Amino acid sequence: MAKEKKKKTLSIGFQVLFAVVFILMLAVLELNKNTVLGFILIILASAGLFWVYLKWLRKRGALLKAAFWPVWLAVFALVLLISWPPVKAVKAVDHRNPVKTDIVHVKNGDLQGVVSKDGAIEIYAGIPYAKPPVGELRWRETYDPESWTGVLQADTFAPMSMQPVNLPIYDSLAQIIGYHDYKISLKDNYREPVSEDSLYLNIWKPAGNAENLPVIVYVHGGSLKTGQPWYADYSGEGLAREGVIVVNMGYRLGVFGYFADEELIAESPDGTTGNYGLMDQIHALRWVKENIAAFGGDPDNITLAGESAGATSVSAICVSPLAKGLFRRAVLESSTLAPVSPTHSFRSLSEALRSGKAVKKAYACSTVEELRKVSAEDLVAATDTEHHVTVDGYVLTKLPYESYLAGEFNEEALIHGYNSDEAAAFLIFGNANLKNYESNVRGYFGKYSDEVLKLYPAKTDEEAAANWSLIWGAVFFDYPHYCLNRLEVLNNVPVYEYYFTKENGRLGPWHSGEEVYLYGNIPEDSRLYDEKDRSLSDAMKGYFLNFAKTGQPNGAGLKAWKQNKTSEDLMEFGENYGMIKEGEHELFDILDRMQGFDPVK
Repeated sequence: MAKEKKKKTLSIGFQVLFAVVFILMLAVLELNKNTVLGFILIILASAGLFWVYLKWLRKRGALLKAAFWPVWLAVFALVLLISWPPVKAVKAVDHRNPVKTDIVHVKNGDLQGVVSKDGAIEIYAGIPYAKPPVGELRWRETYDPESWTGVLQADTFAPMSMQPVNLPIYDSLAQIIGYHDYKISLKDNYREPVSEDSLYLNIWKPAGNAENLPVIVYVHGGSLKTGQPWYADYSGEGLAREGVIVVNMGYRLGVFGYFADEELIAESPDGTTGNYGLMDQIHALRWVKENIAAFGGDPDNITLAGESAGATSVSAICVSPLAKGLFRRAVLESSTLAPVSPTHSFRSLSEALRSGKAVKKAYACSTVEELRKVSAEDLVAATDTEHHVTVDGYVLTKLPYESYLAGEFNEEALIHGYNSDEAAAFLIFGNANLKNYESNVRGYFGKYSDEVLKLYPAKTDEEAAANWSLIWGAVFFDYPHYCLNRLEVLNNVPVYEYYFTKENGRLGPWHSGEEVYLYGNIPEDSRLYDEKDRSLSDAMKGYFLNFAKTGQPNGAGLKAWKQNKTSEDLMEFGENYGMIKEGEHELFDILDRMQGFDPVK
C-alpha cells in the first residue's frame, strides 16, 4: 500500500513539475515576442512528449526517465529559434485598411498619410527630411533629401536610429519591473527595426482642412544613444486632438551621432565634428519651418520640446546659431545644459576627440575612412562611450551658460521642470546604504562634503538611500533647471517651472513619468491611472496647449501658473496641483560654489 502511494505521489509531482515548466515555456515565448507558430509547436511537442512519457518512458530506468527533461528543453530551444520574432516595420495606425489622407505637396514631392480609426487625426509617418547618413555620408553634416516622383505613402514609421538592441524578453521584463505595465498580446510578436538610415520625421494633425495651427516639434530622449520617435507616451496623437500639429523625428544616436575626430574637422566644410545628432535635429526643424504650412501649420509659431536627452538637445538648440529663427518657444523636461559644467549628456571637445581616438583603436582603424567601412551592426558597440554633445565651434560656439551670459539664445519663452523621483530609475541596482553613503558624498563633493552631510545626515540604510537618491537627482536634474531658470530671468525671458510629483500605478514621478500626462496619452482602458491622473493630465495638457498657442500657459479653468522670476516658484503637478516653493536651495548654493556659477552679466 505504501509503495502504491509513493508511486502515485511521484506521478503527481511529475505532473506538477511538467505543468510549471510548460507554463514557463509559454511565458518565455510571450515575453520574447515569438510568433504564434512557436506557441503551436511547443503545445504539440509538449503534448507528444508527455504522451511518450506516460505510455513508455516512465516504465523505463531512471536514466532514461531523467533524459526527458533535457530533451524537452532542447526541443523548446529549437522552437524558440524557429519562431524567433521577425523584424517588422511599425504602421502608423494599427487597424486594417485605414482611410488615406488627401495628397500633400512638400518641397521634395507629394505624400499621403493615413487617418486614425475614429477619423479625428491624420498621421504622416516616415517622411525623409535628410539624405540617409550612410557610406561616405557617415559623420558628415546633414543634407537635404533627394526629391521623389509619384506619391510617397507615409503610412509606416521609419526604423529607429542605429542603437544597441536588447533581446525582446529583456524589454518585456523592463516593462513589467520598471513600468508595471505589460499586456499579453499576439499582435506584437515582432521586433522593431533599427537602421543607420533613420532621418525621417512623423506628423500628427487634426483631420481635415487646417490653417495656421500651432506646431510642436518634439525630440525624444534615451541618453542620446537609444530611443525612438513614435513611443505611445509621447505620441503626437493626444495633443493633435486638441488642435495643434505635432512633429517628431529620428536623429543619429550614439557613435553615429556624437563621434568626434580631428580628420572629420579637417574634411568638414564647417570645421565641425561630434554633433551630428544635433545637426539632424536642427535640419528637421528647418524642414518643418519650410514645409509645415502644407499640413495647415503656422511656420512662425513653432514650439520645440524634449525630454531627458531630448531636453539636452533642446537646451543646445536654444543657444545654437544654426537654429536662429526656426522656433519661438521651448519646453525642457528633466534635463538642461545650463550649469557651468553640464552634468547630463555633455563633454568637452578635447574629451570627445580623445574618446574618438579610442574608438578607432578599438576597431583597429587608423583613419576615419577605414572606420566608415565598419558595418553599422559592428560599430554600434561603441555607443556606450559616444553619446555626448560638445562645443564644436559650429553647432555650439560656446557653453550654453556662456551664451546666456552673452544674451545669445533663440527662445522667446520657456516651460521647464523635473520630477520628484528622477534618480530612482538610475539607482535601481546602485543606490547607497549606510556603509557607502558618506564615501559616495565625499567622492562627488570633495571639500564641500561636510556641508552636504550636515544637510542630509543618515543613521540608517533607509535614510542613506533616500538622501543619496535626492542628492543624485538634484545634481543631474534639479540643479541644472535651477541654473537655467536664473539665466532665463537674467535675460528677461518669461519662464515657467514645474515639479512633477504624481504617484500612480505605473512610473509615478520617476524619470519620464510626466510625459504621458503632458502629451495627453493616458490610455483610456488603463487601470494604472485613475480619474485624478486624468484630471491632472487635462490640466498639464491645457497649460502646454496654451503655451504653444500664445507663449504663456495660463487660461480659463486652470490655476494661475506664476512666472518663476525668483527661481523658487514652482508649479507642482501632483495629487493636488498648484504653486509651491523650491526646497533645495541650500544644496544648490553648494553646487553653485563648486561650479563657479555666477549669473551676472
